Amino acid sequence: MNRSYMTVTEVTDYGPYITKLILPLTQSVKSDALSDDTFNVYVERRNKKTGEVIELRKDWNSEVLYPSKGYCRVTRAYTSDIEGNKTEIGSHVTLELECEAINRLNSETAFMEPGHNVYVFCDFRITQVKELQTDNGSFSGLVYDHFSGGKMEQVKGWANSESSYSDMPLRFGYYSPKMGRGKRPLIIWLHGAGEGGYETEIAYTGNNVVNLSSEKVQGLFGGAYVLAPQVPTMWMDDGFGLYTKSGQSKYVPALKALIDEFVECHSDIDTNRIYIGGCSNGGFMTMRMIIDYPGYFAAAYPVCEALYDEVISDQNIEDIKNTPIWFTHAKNDEIVKPEITVIPTYERLLEAGAPNVHFSYFDSVVDTSGNFKDSEGNPFEFFGHGTWIYMLKDECVLDYDVSPVQVKGKDVTLLQWLALQSKQ
Repeated sequence: MNRSYMTVTEVTDYGPYITKLILPLTQSVKSDALSDDTFNVYVERRNKKTGEVIELRKDWNSEVLYPSKGYCRVTRAYTSDIEGNKTEIGSHVTLELECEAINRLNSETAFMEPGHNVYVFCDFRITQVKELQTDNGSFSGLVYDHFSGGKMEQVKGWANSESSYSDMPLRFGYYSPKMGRGKRPLIIWLHGAGEGGYETEIAYTGNNVVNLSSEKVQGLFGGAYVLAPQVPTMWMDDGFGLYTKSGQSKYVPALKALIDEFVECHSDIDTNRIYIGGCSNGGFMTMRMIIDYPGYFAAAYPVCEALYDEVISDQNIEDIKNTPIWFTHAKNDEIVKPEITVIPTYERLLEAGAPNVHFSYFDSVVDTSGNFKDSEGNPFEFFGHGTWIYMLKDECVLDYDVSPVQVKGKDVTLLQWLALQSKQ
């Protein structure tokens, strides 16, 4: 009889991955009886609606599709309890899986038509291929192919809701602070185009947005609300369902209504410390919001922002020059070219006398977590558009001139800087 397995999902720099499989054994074994090749792990990623194996493009520029299935590499195996905690002797085995960045076979999301990331079902078949010795003999041939449940610790404390704005209600995820007391800041994250759609969790797990609710980041702010709105199309939709070149968005009033409603419903939000940021499409919308509501936000942190500088007027620059802003972008971003977006806008702000504007400008985006490696075992280089990886990990520390950003003579990271900003 085939057996059941459990999964552990981690929201990584590249979205949610199943990083562990927990397998109940027929009897207890010692951990040193296991090796990384005791089990092999085969997976087929399936459409949650149809049950069919999904087909994906080979790369961003290819039209060739391939079925998303194959073998995952086990990087570590050990006996554990039912939660996956390592034990010397145990009745469960935990398999740790490689987070592979090309085929992404154990990633729980996939980029699907009509152009959004969606959650998929990773359908595993785990087979014991080496005999296991116990004090009572040995056993072999175990097969696990029934999913019996999973957990994702980083989403604990998050909830989903929808605004009541009748003209255009928006879904959103949010986190309520568990530390601190009194008035709390509000951090708003606006997703990229890939995280639009109808699965609210994608807005805060499609990228590592949940790091904003981590104990470390929450500690910087003394406890902060985090708000992650989601739109069904993309922020750059000006009403025609296409990426706008006009610089306008049909979602501006709806987003402001959502923010106002959220603040009204949480009386402990400090309205002098409302911060807004996001990546790509969300970076575009960040710029749109600070331009359309100058003086409302305490600070902004646009990442690979996509608002063309040519549609930003001199009056817009004058209106936002006193808003603290920290831009993030990469030189090799081929999707949103910095030469026509962030660089001229940043330079115009400086020329206008902006007193608190910074810009972390990376050569490229390379993994710093140790989770993602290339075929030679070196840190994996992501596509140049993915600078939200650095920002959400709070690894932005240098300004455009490659000097450290400082506040009162002390070097600060982007999130440390953000936590210090207030309209008072």
